[in-house]
Amino acid sequence: MDPDVFVSAHRAEWDRLDDLLRRRRSLTGTEADELVTLYQRAATHLSLIRSSAPDPQLTGRLSQLVARARNAVTGTRRASWRDVTRFLLAGFPAAIYRARHWWVPTALVSTAVAAVLGWWIGTHPEVQAAIAAPDELRQLTRPGGEYETYYSSHPAAAFAAQVWTNNAQAAAMCLVLGVFLGLPVLWILFENMLNLGVGIGLMSSAGRLDTFLGLVLPHGLLELTAVFVAAGTGMRLGWTLIDPGPRTRRTALAEEGRAAVGMAIGLALVLFVSGAIEGFVTPSHLPTWARIGIGIAAELAFLAYVYVLGGRAVRTGATGDLAADERSAAVPTAA
Repeated sequence: MDPDVFVSAHRAEWDRLDDLLRRRRSLTGTEADELVTLYQRAATHLSLIRSSAPDPQLTGRLSQLVARARNAVTGTRRASWRDVTRFLLAGFPAAIYRARHWWVPTALVSTAVAAVLGWWIGTHPEVQAAIAAPDELRQLTRPGGEYETYYSSHPAAAFAAQVWTNNAQAAAMCLVLGVFLGLPVLWILFENMLNLGVGIGLMSSAGRLDTFLGLVLPHGLLELTAVFVAAGTGMRLGWTLIDPGPRTRRTALAEEGRAAVGMAIGLALVLFVSGAIEGFVTPSHLPTWARIGIGIAAELAFLAYVYVLGGRAVRTGATGDLAADERSAAVPTAA
C-alpha cells in the first residue's frame, strides 16, 4: 500500500471527522450518525496503516483522531463494580482456564523436580554438607528448629502481609518476564523448586518429613498453584512471540499481554488467601490433619473456580482480554 495514495484517498473523510468532533456539542441527528460512520472508517484505516505500511507521523495523527472520536461516540468510561464482578466471575477464571495446557504440565514437572531434588539431598550426606555445616543443619531440622519457628517468628498479620508481598512479586515477575521467551521464568521456577527440595531433603534425612509437610501443605498447595499458573502463563506469553498463530505477532502479544496483566491482579488475590493461611493457619495449634484439610479445601475451591466458572466463561466466548468494545479496532486475519 502506498501511504501517499492512501492519504489522498481518505484525507477528506478524516478532515470531515475532525470538523464534526470540533463542534460535536451542536451536531444534528444526521451529523451524529455521520460521525459514528466516519469514526468506524478511521479506525479501520488506522488498523490498515499499522499492519501494511506503518508510518509514525500518519499513525500518530490517526491514533489521536480515532481516540477523540471514540471518546465522543462512547463517552468516558469509568470502572464500576459490574466490571469487578465480570472480571472475578468470567475474565480471570477464563484466562486461567485457557492457559491450563501450560500451567498444569508446569505444575507436574516442577513437583517432580522438587521431589527428585529432595530425594537427592536427603540420601546424599555429602550434598547436605555442601549446603551447611552439621551444627547448622541440626539447628534447622531439630524439633523447635528454624524450619518450625519460621512460621511463628513474627506476628501473624505482619508475616502474612510479608509473604503475600513476596509471592505476588514472584508471580508478577513470571508473568512480565515471560515476554523474554520464557527463559527468566524457568529460572524463577527452578529457584522455588530448589528451596522446596532442600527443605524436603534436609527434613527427611532427619526423619521429620511429616512435620515439614504438615507445615508446608496448608498454604503451599494454593501458593504453589498460583506460582505454577503465573509461570505457565509467562511461558505461554513467551511462546506467543515465536508462534503467534493466525494473528499478527503484535496483535497476539497485545491480547495475551493484557490477559497476563489481568491475571497478575487476580493471582494477587489468590496469594492473599494463601498468605493468610500461612500467617494464621500454618503456625496455629490446630491438629495437623485440620491444617492440611484447610489447605486442601482452599486448593479444591480454587480448581473448581477455574474449571467450573472458567470453563463456562470460555464456552461463552470470554478470553480474559478486554471486552471487544474496549479494544482497538483490528482488521480480520485469515486463519
